[in-house]
Amino acid sequence: MIIFASVVVGLLAGVLSGLLGIGGGIIIVPAMVALGLSQKQAIATSLTALILPVGTLGVIEYAKHGDVKWPQALAIAAGLVLGVFLGAKLGVQVNDAVLRRLFGVLLLVVGLRFLLWPN
Repeated sequence: MIIFASVVVGLLAGVLSGLLGIGGGIIIVPAMVALGLSQKQAIATSLTALILPVGTLGVIEYAKHGDVKWPQALAIAAGLVLGVFLGAKLGVQVNDAVLRRLFGVLLLVVGLRFLLWPN
């Protein structure tokens, strides 16, 4: 059952990622915690499952239409590689409850930004 639920979560996250450009981790991390994984396991699972396959497929489709701004994308990718490494080094040392709260704060801040300042 957990595998089926994971497929459904992945499908939903994939549709929203492709449609809205959100990181699927916004959906996958809380869903994996709800399915019984610890916060650290959910983060690690999300990183493993998402970055390469989802990013590659999304880039291919958007690039066909000329929507990828390559200089910015490559600059972000350079920072992302270093940032993910540093974040993971820090994340494995932080308590699950603290990670969960930090994640919740991030979701609130981003949500409020989009609701209150849409432009």
